[in-house]
Amino acid sequence: MSLPTTIKAIAAPQHGDVDVLDVVDLPFLKQEPNEVLVKVVYAGVNFIDTYQRKGLYPAKSFPVRLGQEASGVVVALPTDEKSLNDPEFKKRGFSVGINVAALYQGSLAEYISVPWHQVHPLSPSIDLLSASAALLQGLTALTFMCEAHNVQKGETILIHTVAGGLGLILAQIAHARGAIVIGTTSSQEKAELAKKHGVDHVVLYTREDTVRRVLELTNGEGVNAVFDGVGKDTFEGNFKILKRKGTFVSYGNASGPVPPFAPLKLTEKNLKFLRPTAINYLVTPEESHFYTTELFKLVENGTVKINVHKMYPFTAEGARQSHIDITGKGTSGKLVVRVSE
Repeated sequence: MSLPTTIKAIAAPQHGDVDVLDVVDLPFLKQEPNEVLVKVVYAGVNFIDTYQRKGLYPAKSFPVRLGQEASGVVVALPTDEKSLNDPEFKKRGFSVGINVAALYQGSLAEYISVPWHQVHPLSPSIDLLSASAALLQGLTALTFMCEAHNVQKGETILIHTVAGGLGLILAQIAHARGAIVIGTTSSQEKAELAKKHGVDHVVLYTREDTVRRVLELTNGEGVNAVFDGVGKDTFEGNFKILKRKGTFVSYGNASGPVPPFAPLKLTEKNLKFLRPTAINYLVTPEESHFYTTELFKLVENGTVKINVHKMYPFTAEGARQSHIDITGKGTSGKLVVRVSE
């Protein structure tokens, strides 16, 4: 297979509003000896892309290549003997031409070259679109509900907000584990979608006082854990609706970052506060393989259903619109860019 000398990628040459996003031409990737070269078909859009574009997560250099996950076809395998002989590498069953999903910073590009332990072969029952839509949000939900707070049967869990791509997966995993799931969202339409994905009670934060309603639903006791992707706007209220020894899992900044606070704030109820990232639960090849395998089992057996809200073209206009949409309140499910046929 002949490879091009340049690739196109979505990037931000500087921090700023959506208009800084553009399609840039870059030299073709240098494939390191331990990497798998992948031709990208689909790439997911995530809130972290907007944080990197705006500078909430400052860039070390420019242009900032965007995208965290992709699905596509293997073009070339690693070349070093250490990788090829690694038992974890052999366990994956890599070969040229197979479909894979990959975690990779800069995945909104025609080709990516990725360390092999971040690449995951797909079974025939998982299509490329579902894989790209499930990977990062699915791994985030699964690792958070296993390690940030290990959700147990009979617990009551609150998810802010529940009708987005990550929220719906969190809800389904919590429901499958036997938890009572409360979710917040902005509209009745999204509330109905959430209920179809295992949410027991939906709070319309645009019409209801979230703290009051959650305490009503829990008979004043509060919830065992809050999973919060909103940030600043829901921060203070979460302390009021967590029960004693509850867990506050803060993972998003949709309304802005949470304010600085003193650890003494946790002592009133002996609360636990975490700001995890999925990547730090997926450091070793064993961790990555375990969680990815478990995630796709959940997708294959129907425990987790993946909802693609909208697909965008691989253009500057498409990238800009995806950032506008994900930061608005009109999406329910995953946003995906179609990079190639």
